[in-house]
Amino acid sequence: MKAPILAPSLLAANFSHLADAEGEIEASGAEWTHLDVMDGVFVPELTFGAKMVADLRPLSRTVFDVHLMTVNPENLIEKFARSGADYITFHCEAAVHCHRVLCSIKDLGKEAGISIVPSTPVAAIEELLPFADLVLVMTVNPGYGGQKLIPHCLEKVKRLVRLREENGYSYLVSVDGGVNPETAAMVRGAGADVLVAGEAFFKAADKAAMAAILKGYQPGGQTGAG
Repeated sequence: MKAPILAPSLLAANFSHLADAEGEIEASGAEWTHLDVMDGVFVPELTFGAKMVADLRPLSRTVFDVHLMTVNPENLIEKFARSGADYITFHCEAAVHCHRVLCSIKDLGKEAGISIVPSTPVAAIEELLPFADLVLVMTVNPGYGGQKLIPHCLEKVKRLVRLREENGYSYLVSVDGGVNPETAAMVRGAGADVLVAGEAFFKAADKAAMAAILKGYQPGGQTGAG
């Protein structure tokens, strides 16, 4: 079984040492950096803007996975595309013309992602799946780190994997929320391609070892079945 991509979330890092945090991500063997952009409206908290992403971009070779948890995401796409984002993901709950937003991201040369919160069913975005490069399933209610994964949300991951296989789609399925050593096997077993982990990664003393655990590596470099 292929190991998933690991995307540590900078939301759980020390914001006064983000350059160091980015170095830890890259040194751990994680492939992506997840950047949660919060506006204090769509979600309760505020985080950072495109300038911070641009400042970090020269410091890392990881894929920058920008997650817009904002209202009116269409107004921010060009700024984050210029900042060095590789993937730009927005919430279907925050946009009216989701197809247009997906196409706008692609027109800027970026990979286009769409996300759903725990209360939103896969059916709400089913018509958009042919146009998506990434589907992000929130397994907690967005806005805060350190929450517990809602297991029922993993049924959405399984459905998205089935729809991809049945229709020949090519999107990646990402899971964000409560991913830690206790839940990672369930997430991998559901078929997730990308695991977003915040506190589990940044609170670990040995981040390379934690990355291996989350990705499901067994001794000898093999991946576990679950």
